Amino acid sequence: MPPVLILLTFLLLLGAGAEEIIGGHEVKTHSRPYMAHVKFVKVNGSIGACGGFLVRDYFVLMAAHCNGSSMTVILGAHNLRAQERTQQIIPVEKAILYPAYNHEDHTNDIMLLKLEHKAKKTRAVRPLKLPRLNAQIKPGDVCHVAGWGKTSISATEESAYLREAQLIIQEDQECKGFCHYIKTTEFCAGDPKKIQCTFKGDSGGPLVCDNRAYGVLSYGRNKIISSRVFTKVVYFLPWISSNMKLF
Repeated sequence: MPPVLILLTFLLLLGAGAEEIIGGHEVKTHSRPYMAHVKFVKVNGSIGACGGFLVRDYFVLMAAHCNGSSMTVILGAHNLRAQERTQQIIPVEKAILYPAYNHEDHTNDIMLLKLEHKAKKTRAVRPLKLPRLNAQIKPGDVCHVAGWGKTSISATEESAYLREAQLIIQEDQECKGFCHYIKTTEFCAGDPKKIQCTFKGDSGGPLVCDNRAYGVLSYGRNKIISSRVFTKVVYFLPWISSNMKLF
């Protein structure tokens, strides 16, 4: 069996869950100043990690299935294994899950984190703009997603450095193979021609199109290996705005 088919077979056998970057490239240091690395304690007591992104001084947006206890956000990072002066480590005061989030099928997979204190804006820490109300992306649009997840199936640790993959917005019919796919609140993105996708380690990261966050990385079990499902940020803008105004 050719190596590419072997890799695809391994990907098919792996289930849905936290995502990672496979393929792609390391980004220029601090060129994605909105990126957040979120650590938390799972129900079973183990340590979990997800991606997220700063949207206001006090708020990080990410996937609801990354919720846990003792949550901490790291901003301004590029190399997670180094003590970078640019890093800001901020405990989470409150996790605000979308009320209709379903943890069994990951529908409405979106969550706001209210930080204990506001992030200090620097060249390495800046919020990412959200899309305008009713803004649309269309199939064929090229976007990108970043994260610190593992870079291969056999990797035992997360990537030390922030990496990024380029993904293409797919037609809704290409997404129907995903269980529980809802086109109103979700879309999928990938590139069927490349082994370049997300997998384990960085759910919650933003899909950035035209310098705005149009999606939150949710899950990725499907026969379309390089495609992943993203929560549609535009649909949740009223909820995001109203919750940020409460604080």
